[in-house]
Amino acid sequence: MPELPEVQTTVKGLQVLIHNQISNVKINSTKIRYDIPKDIKKILKNNKFIRIYRIGKYILFDLNNNYSLIIHLGMSGRLQIIRSANLSKKKHNHIILSIKNKKLLFNDPRKFGFVDIRKTKEIHNIKYIKVLGIDALDKKINTAYIKNKIGKSVVPIKQILLNQRIISGIGNIYASEILYDAKISPFVSGFKLNDEEIARIIKSIRKILIKAINAGGSTLRDYSSSDGTLGNFQKYFKVYGKEGCKVSGKEIKRIIQYGRSTFFCPEVQFKKNKKKL
Repeated sequence: MPELPEVQTTVKGLQVLIHNQISNVKINSTKIRYDIPKDIKKILKNNKFIRIYRIGKYILFDLNNNYSLIIHLGMSGRLQIIRSANLSKKKHNHIILSIKNKKLLFNDPRKFGFVDIRKTKEIHNIKYIKVLGIDALDKKINTAYIKNKIGKSVVPIKQILLNQRIISGIGNIYASEILYDAKISPFVSGFKLNDEEIARIIKSIRKILIKAINAGGSTLRDYSSSDGTLGNFQKYFKVYGKEGCKVSGKEIKRIIQYGRSTFFCPEVQFKKNKKKL
């Protein structure tokens, strides 16, 4: 699933579409994860994007008619910009927007993404936006905020990092990398973490996510940026996908935690937390 770095990289690449008119809207699917709004063509056509940004893992396109297009990439979705002359029939291109001499494609093979359109002034009152926690790169995230959210939680810290209602933007890949970098066990409960350990996690969140953004995100299966460029951060993974590799003389382990793969190094991450497990 595209996480904050991939979404941020996509948003950066989409800026070339700002202030150009949408001349045509083609809908090839009536439903992906949810029904595609019936009035989407009418709202988008002949209007312009005036702002493109993200909230958590959601990509938002503000239009000059006071509406906003909202796209979530789901598990395998991607937004790609191509030259109109290069458009060929491709399976799973659910929406195609013609913008000047370009096409913006929303492609999603697994159909877990979704598309919505709302009044711009209503964005922050939409349920799926309103419930989001502070953005993972927001400077408002500090020890006091995290401690207030997890101080009584028996949930393992790995699962806490994935809770979009606490911190928005972190997914499974980066949660494993963040906890390795912070030298924190993925299994330790939230209430057992002290201020110094929480501070390390916050520092690692910023460090890992910024590095991943600078590398264009991570490409494992489906992700590529809006111009088709593949991400490179997977080259710098320390634990994710490296089961059996050795770090500090110990093999990286993989277990299934809450239905998702968790990768960790027992030597690096358990040494300082073994009394807390």
